[in-house]
Amino acid sequence: MYTPGPVNLLGLNAGLNGQAKTSLGFFIGVGLAMLTLFLLFGWAGAAWVRGDMLAVVGAVGCGYILYLAIQIARSSIDLNRVREAPRVLQFRDGLIMQLCNPKAMLATLPIATIQFPAAGIHGVNLLFWSLGLAVLAFGAPGSYALMGAVVGQRLENPRLLKGFSLSMAALLVWVAITIGYEHVWLPLASGGF
Repeated sequence: MYTPGPVNLLGLNAGLNGQAKTSLGFFIGVGLAMLTLFLLFGWAGAAWVRGDMLAVVGAVGCGYILYLAIQIARSSIDLNRVREAPRVLQFRDGLIMQLCNPKAMLATLPIATIQFPAAGIHGVNLLFWSLGLAVLAFGAPGSYALMGAVVGQRLENPRLLKGFSLSMAALLVWVAITIGYEHVWLPLASGGF
């Protein structure tokens, strides 16, 4: 959950732009998405997950990641913060992005369908474990935002901040391309769809 992926990179960018507090809804959306995935996969099991479904969800997720990358690249940077602020990430953004993030599904599926049953976690215990993991998922982009806020306070050159935002946008594009290749193109090319 804490590796640099699209959700965490957006958290970092929010922190750099002084939006760590206003992006709390985004972090909550990420946590709720993970809770939803853990509970769905935990209760429904692997029977619900079809290979063709993952490719479609992956394609939607890639499109959304690219949309957010464009928004970050187009945002302007001003250390005085008197300009039009970049789009604030909201609850909906975190929820949709994490629900469509193949990395989230690939992380939750084996935990919920293999590790939970092997450890005897089911029923009410499934809810408690899923809540705990959802809190960790909330903390991942939150910690990146905090790191961005600390770094952002030390940067005094608007060009450096703009360059960093463009770098974050480029990394998001790279993540979208990687996810698209691994979780959409390869399954389609191998006839798994």
